[in-house]
Amino acid sequence: MAYSELIKNFDRIRPYIRQFYVYGFKNRTEYDQKSARSYDNERRRIESWLGDCMRFRQTPGGKTVFLSVDSRSIPHNPLYKAFKAKSFTAGDVTFHFYVLDLLQDGAALTAQEILSLFWEKYLCCFESDWQPDISTVRKKLKEYVSLGLLQAEKRGRELVYRRSEDRVPLKAWEDAAAFFSEEDPLGVIGFTLLDKLGAVPDCFQFKHHYILHVLDSQILLQLLTAIGEKRAVRLTNVSRKRPAEPSVHTVCPLQIFISTQGGRQYLLCWHQGTCKPMFFRLDYIQTVELLDSDPESEAFRERCRQFRAFLWGTSVSKSLQTEHLEMTIHFDDDEPHIPLRLEREKRNGTVERTGPNTCRYTADVYDASELLPWLRTFIGRIEKLECSNEAVVQRFYDDLDQTCALYGGDA
Repeated sequence: MAYSELIKNFDRIRPYIRQFYVYGFKNRTEYDQKSARSYDNERRRIESWLGDCMRFRQTPGGKTVFLSVDSRSIPHNPLYKAFKAKSFTAGDVTFHFYVLDLLQDGAALTAQEILSLFWEKYLCCFESDWQPDISTVRKKLKEYVSLGLLQAEKRGRELVYRRSEDRVPLKAWEDAAAFFSEEDPLGVIGFTLLDKLGAVPDCFQFKHHYILHVLDSQILLQLLTAIGEKRAVRLTNVSRKRPAEPSVHTVCPLQIFISTQGGRQYLLCWHQGTCKPMFFRLDYIQTVELLDSDPESEAFRERCRQFRAFLWGTSVSKSLQTEHLEMTIHFDDDEPHIPLRLEREKRNGTVERTGPNTCRYTADVYDASELLPWLRTFIGRIEKLECSNEAVVQRFYDDLDQTCALYGGDA
């Protein structure tokens, strides 16, 4: 098959970008799922979009390619380019220009009238015998209505179609769309709006710019649709450890969690097979199929509200038993920001002032080990640390001993 920069379906290219240029860093010899020629075609296709952001290093196993992005020099997410590489058939392109031309003067026509005018105004000028049938025209018109390009309304027993009008002055929203496109999990919407404006503003730069969520935009949109419509979904999940063994789950999606530390996205849902709440990473979800409305969705939401009361992150023990943690810290008179920081970052915990210069932080969580990175930021101030899971406290002090041994000093 000849190499082409365009793709018919984004789901085809998503795993390539993720596995080869984000997580995998695989070279040609390590790719055994398809032929070497398929690997070369997909690599060239991705490089045609992301060539300015790609680097490589030579290893004993061969040439390894990876993404390298500096937000100071690249103000816009380069992965959006993959959404612009959609291919169309000759019939798709022909229909697009013909139907928009027919309706450009504000006319409202039925599907049959549009099909008749295709021949009378356009196709009769060519020697080709090609002409779409009425079912194809209706299908394409329905698609254009769903995309917002056309409006459909009843005229008697028939539907008539007219062009949609842009009633929003996009120029006034230029900066807002530019910010939205880079910061929102569904920023691809803002990026698409900016295409209508021509020049894209470059007035924003981001210290922490998490660009990889773009690859999960379609999955996220389907999950948010299911949450809004209170529908169950059937999702296919693929683990990095077992990529050849996808698992299928029927769940009621409830909420999307996004890490402020790494930008990773998670789905909190009620798993109908195990009858308990569960998390799925969005970048591991391969497909999402929307099912019927779930009459028990409100009951699941209430159970998950109770479940969230003991969450620190997204790690949950199988038994759903909570672990109790207490930390007492000391701060100086000129450090009033320390108790304020505790209040701001306590999440589901509580902060109690135990003295003029001491505070006690208390939390009941499903997995206290998730707090360890946060607890380490108070090293030098901790007077007392206790946890019902003794392994958490032991690991904290073991890590401290290893750090002292590494950098020198008394443990």
